[in-house]
Amino acid sequence: MKIDELLSTPSEWVRADGPNNKIVMTSRVRLARNLRGIPFPGWAKKTDRQRALELMRPVVEALPEMALCFSDSMDNLAALDKQLLVERHLISREHAARNVGSGVVVNDKESICVMINEEDHLRMQSIKSGLQLKNAFKMIDKVDTEIEAQLDFAFSPRLGYLTACPTNVGTGMRASAMVHLPAMVLSDQINQVVQAVNKLGLAVRGLYGEGTEALGNFFQVSNQTTLGEREGDVIDRLNKVILQIIEHEENARSTLLEKKPRVVYDQVGRAYGVLSHAHAISSKEALNLLSLLRLGVDLDLLPAENRATVDELFMVAQPAHVQRTAERKLTAEERDSYRADLIRDRLKAVPRPGGEPPAKPTELI
Repeated sequence: MKIDELLSTPSEWVRADGPNNKIVMTSRVRLARNLRGIPFPGWAKKTDRQRALELMRPVVEALPEMALCFSDSMDNLAALDKQLLVERHLISREHAARNVGSGVVVNDKESICVMINEEDHLRMQSIKSGLQLKNAFKMIDKVDTEIEAQLDFAFSPRLGYLTACPTNVGTGMRASAMVHLPAMVLSDQINQVVQAVNKLGLAVRGLYGEGTEALGNFFQVSNQTTLGEREGDVIDRLNKVILQIIEHEENARSTLLEKKPRVVYDQVGRAYGVLSHAHAISSKEALNLLSLLRLGVDLDLLPAENRATVDELFMVAQPAHVQRTAERKLTAEERDSYRADLIRDRLKAVPRPGGEPPAKPTELI
């Protein structure tokens, strides 16, 4: 499979049709593994990295789960293609910067992706729509078992799997859920929730992980501990916290509708108005306004059948996807104009938000 074929359709998980899909966009589980006897990528010479790539890539490509897959070395990929893979959450920004001696293998559904020679020799992840952490772990655990039957992983009976970063030693697992929390942001509750989650030993990051901004009111909640805990226990604990976050967001949405309905209707209406009429818009503004449209769908201000359109726009409105759709190189200004045209065209089939908020004297003062 060529990369154009892979990228010709939205990722399967973009449909966001999994459990608790109103708030949880995706569930992801990533495992870090290294080969015994070969220097870890950060310390390896170019020849070592190439040797490791040549050893691992055929094994990954031959997996039943990868029967239909895209596979290539990073030095063969154009910068735009790398950024597209980042925007689809298939590779990290760090891996996009890799060249000779690194590679990537992605199945046709984009539900399994393996980065070769990123920070570790193998970074393999599974991604599922909605809150499906257990299913995501089951999927990638099977892949891990199949690969380990053919490759000798660096493993310590006392510590577990050995990794480049000490924080990953043990299970080598990072489990995360991408949650959409616009109501908690609108009601200024998000900082309290982030602090509470951090106290539980979990991390809250932005749209693209560590060090990134929470664009579109999307947050990644993940485990931080990998040493001394079983994978199943970590998954169960994270799942329990995500369910609590879902409850808090649902309560925040109900409270906003009850106490500040005009704020909700105004925010959703303004978002629709700008997106439907703008002739230039940045990716940051687009994602933040699309977040409010998604909230409008969740609160029945927009028909439920428009959810797929809004969710897909989250992907296609990002810079590299706009560039690819245009099929020519764009300046930043041209990209903002093209993005606005693309969004306006997609929203023609989406009716304006319906209904009127109840008028309350206290709100009209």
